[in-house]
Amino acid sequence: MKLWGRDLRCVRGGREIFSGLGFEVTAGQALAVTGINGAGKSSLLRMIAGLLPATEGNLTLESSDADLSLSEQAHYLGHRDALKPALTATENLDFWRDFLGGDTADSAAALETVGLSHAAHLPAGFLSAGQRRRLSLARLIAVKRPVWLLDEPTSALDTSGQGVVADLMTQHLAGGGIVLAATHGPLGIPATELRIGGAA
Repeated sequence: MKLWGRDLRCVRGGREIFSGLGFEVTAGQALAVTGINGAGKSSLLRMIAGLLPATEGNLTLESSDADLSLSEQAHYLGHRDALKPALTATENLDFWRDFLGGDTADSAAALETVGLSHAAHLPAGFLSAGQRRRLSLARLIAVKRPVWLLDEPTSALDTSGQGVVADLMTQHLAGGGIVLAATHGPLGIPATELRIGGAA
């Protein structure tokens, strides 16, 4: 499996964010997308996820499942945790599993992996920012997809939570997955760097 982009250009609100951008990442590899605020890190991930059209250029995922689009084979974890405050942690996770077409999975096991077993029956609105982030990460486990697009995945997490993220990415890569992560700091795993824009 290989994901690559060629001559990508992004224009938002009439302003060019980046142009001529290219990258290539293969199964078992991580790409750390870095750059100053506003350089286009989040825009690139949203573009790959199919949430933002590329003004120019090409994005291609070479995989064994040619019937599925790139967006159907990717998880996008953005800045905001997409959770329903009134639903419990388990109910939120089950919703995403069903919505994304995942196989019936053990939500309890996914919540345990991210350290949220004790909060499984709490409404998401009662969770701290770090706990909500952990719940969003549980979605990566509950629905298996080969490409992970992570925007500041350790945001709001304590040291323990950052270790959970590193462990999840390590296991995903060991299974032949791909990780692209926008970050301002170390990911905690070996990664090639793609820097967008000028020096910070």
